Amino acid sequence: MEAVRPISYSGQGFSLMGEKGRFVLPPDFRKAVRDSGQGERVLCLAKHPRWKCLIGFGLGRVSEFEAELDREERIALERNQDYDRELRANQLYGFARVPFDDSGRFVLPERYFKLGGIDSAAFFQGGGKSFTIWNPAELAKMGAGWEDAQEACAELAAQAQNGKGRK
Repeated sequence: MEAVRPISYSGQGFSLMGEKGRFVLPPDFRKAVRDSGQGERVLCLAKHPRWKCLIGFGLGRVSEFEAELDREERIALERNQDYDRELRANQLYGFARVPFDDSGRFVLPERYFKLGGIDSAAFFQGGGKSFTIWNPAELAKMGAGWEDAQEACAELAAQAQNGKGRK
């Protein structure tokens, strides 16, 4: 039996909002999301628990949630900190299932424009088991440690505005 290779999201992408209010999931992210969902073209989206952005992943990540809750709870107990497992479970499992077509086009559910601060552009930043989706203006507000993502976003935004970049 072939071992299952873990899904990992890396790199960056950018999309301007297109006709009918659609964004385009970048090709590398699209493939990983599809692979995670065993071929299903379903993007899982949620509000990031700490930052003013969205978090995206494929359906396969859901099978890791209980172990993640157990680990977070154990760490909190070891540190003698409170841990609200129910709240965290609601954050993890409260994602939206958003279909996308073969070209990666998807319609962002209305509530995520407000929750993620998204407007007419979206920057995608790989983060291993998941990726973040940023309004470029929100990303620009992030402090030290975000310089590479901020520069990549600015570069990809300029390319998209000039019609030369992948959307």
